[in-house]
Amino acid sequence: MIITVTLNPALDKTARVDVMRANALNRLRDVQIDAGGKGINVSAMIRVLGGESVAVGFAGGGAGEELLSRIAGKGLKADFVRVSAVTRTNVKVVDNEGALTELNEPGPAIKPEEWREMENKLSRYSLTGNTIALSGSLPAGLGADTYKRLCALLRRAGAAVFLDADGDALKHALESEPDSIPDYIKPNRFELLRYFSIPDDEEVSETRLAELCRSLLDKGVKLVALSMGADGAIFVSKNGVWRAPAVAVEVRSTVGAGDSMVGALVYGFEHGLPEEQCFALAMAASAGACATAGTNPPERALVDELLQKTRIEELVPKLG
Repeated sequence: MIITVTLNPALDKTARVDVMRANALNRLRDVQIDAGGKGINVSAMIRVLGGESVAVGFAGGGAGEELLSRIAGKGLKADFVRVSAVTRTNVKVVDNEGALTELNEPGPAIKPEEWREMENKLSRYSLTGNTIALSGSLPAGLGADTYKRLCALLRRAGAAVFLDADGDALKHALESEPDSIPDYIKPNRFELLRYFSIPDDEEVSETRLAELCRSLLDKGVKLVALSMGADGAIFVSKNGVWRAPAVAVEVRSTVGAGDSMVGALVYGFEHGLPEEQCFALAMAASAGACATAGTNPPERALVDELLQKTRIEELVPKLG
């Protein structure tokens, strides 16, 4: 079973403009509202591919009720903790060049008793054979070590953990004991360089990026999926290093592209697909998300079409 966890979900309002102008009036068009949150997006992608998952998170107030209604409208199973504070609303604006501007609220403050309810819920899902995907930012009231503590709880209970987080949340999670380290992670280039305290504007070759990813395997991570936007992705496991060029599409929105990648990878792992097939599916799903408006996942037919255009190139053979 796959469980996706979104600790800071949102109602996502996505719109388009011709040109996004600072300090000026911007008239929005093609406005749509979706159930937002990285883990929810992961669940939606899994469903498109024919898999099943349970989306877990926090929901509060009228916005929280609408969030749950829209999750149900996507045909997703959900098991949320109700909280007293109101679920946030985020605004995402895409211009004609595909550039994305995001205006994200911080999210509700989580009370200690609400967090204990979440821990108890996730403990019940932490069975051997289950995969739990932890994704996104942390709401107020939860410390930067939250994912570290969750990884320890879930992995020691027997579940596999896929973590998609950045900044201090990722740093803390990777500073655990080997039996508490996340099994899989998906940083982007900026997040990886930030973790290693390398300036984002520094020239870093693909070879060097692969070396940085491989160094994380020594900590106990089984797979590093490094997303690089228009430059594609690098996948690193004990079996080798692969590069995948980006699949060319007309970009309508990059919102949820990384989440679609995670959803495809988790789906592939759950169904026992070979690594290279998982990587190809992840690239097709991510490209499909870029070609799809709003935060909705791509249609399965589009993923299948793009899958025929993916290339996975092995750069380094199995580690000795």
